[in-house]
Amino acid sequence: MESILDPETYQQLQLLQRQFGNFIYGLVQPWRLYQVAIIVACMGFAQLASLLLTGRMNDWMRSLENRPKWQLRVLVLINQRIRSISFVVALWLMFLLISQLTAFPSRRYLIGLVGELATAWLFVSFASRLIRNRSARRIVRWGAWIFVTLNIINLTDAVSDLLNRIAIDIGDVHLSALMVLKAGVTIIAAIVAARALSSLAATRINANEDISPSMKVLSIKALQLLLYSIAVTIGLQSVGFDMTSLTVLSGAIGLGLGFGLQKVVSNLVSGIILLLDKSIKPGDVISLGDTFGWISSLGARYVSVLTRNGTEYLIPNEDLITNRVVNWSHSSDLVRLDINFGVSYDSDPHEVKRLAAAAAERVPRVMSNPPPVCHIVGFGDSSVDLILRFWIRDPSKGLTNVRGDVFLSLWDALHAAKIDLPFPRRDVVLLNQSNSPTK
Repeated sequence: MESILDPETYQQLQLLQRQFGNFIYGLVQPWRLYQVAIIVACMGFAQLASLLLTGRMNDWMRSLENRPKWQLRVLVLINQRIRSISFVVALWLMFLLISQLTAFPSRRYLIGLVGELATAWLFVSFASRLIRNRSARRIVRWGAWIFVTLNIINLTDAVSDLLNRIAIDIGDVHLSALMVLKAGVTIIAAIVAARALSSLAATRINANEDISPSMKVLSIKALQLLLYSIAVTIGLQSVGFDMTSLTVLSGAIGLGLGFGLQKVVSNLVSGIILLLDKSIKPGDVISLGDTFGWISSLGARYVSVLTRNGTEYLIPNEDLITNRVVNWSHSSDLVRLDINFGVSYDSDPHEVKRLAAAAAERVPRVMSNPPPVCHIVGFGDSSVDLILRFWIRDPSKGLTNVRGDVFLSLWDALHAAKIDLPFPRRDVVLLNQSNSPTK
């Protein structure tokens, strides 16, 4: 590895220092001092406008109703930048006023320069809000601020030459700071574009009712992987990066996957299998061990299962492949539930069967087609044992609650018909101790 910092690089640094020094020296000249004073006055005006308008605009926005979210977001962004907007407006008004008073460009040069910088910074601040990721947004914002500043003060070429001279050679690869910077900017821009396209495509796919839920998830994830891969490839190739040099890196990654990332890869592959065979899909009601709930989302590594008590379990995809899973709504959301009960031997079993079926059918969630049925399953020690079977079509709303409703309806029906619900009874006989034989 050889570092390249030749004497021309130092000369370029000295040139930048001289240009920056000349710029600072020009600011303290008498014909520029009053422009500095005007700029400071504009800053004071912007601060005053922020104090007067921010609170009032907040109150006005709270009074708005039935407005689209994007309009409210724009208003919030404007309210957060009232100071900057007021500063830019004041600068350009003063620039136009001085242009009318004097024909010498030098008398308004500094005000125009600061106005261009403030306008560009304000535009970058608004545009960067399109990036949702906070870290990426901060990087893009500061990078754009630096670029527009250098471009406005005519230092872009000098800085580019300097960054191009700061380079290292790694074998046959000549890697300069400018190349790294361009690659980073291009990759970030490509990833932002890929993210926007994938979000738009995901919205369209989710809105299509002809696609099954599992295929929606699989299509969205495959599209995201494709778009991000294309973004990174375009970013690297745009700066002349040789993609064939990644073969060694891919081999090392494959070796690492084989040893250290077996579980991760297993979960990724299991997730793809689940999406392809459609055995598990969002909205399904499943039971895995002691966990009962419905699937809220399918991830690349895990499945999110939400229970009735609000607990969310993140179950690895591999567990759904290797373990026994009960899917209550795999091919049909029709579920049969059973209730066991008993009546006394003095009861009419034919009447009990009729009352039990009618009681179950009165519960709103119980289906009438197929209708509830009741059968005798045995003659117990103290009761005639029966089983009541009924069907529901919404297992995602819970099973225990509908069983409880059916039990309560059955209790009311049997008590109204004066049918006893027996319970085991034991008679205890106490012998008289005086009559017991003596030893």
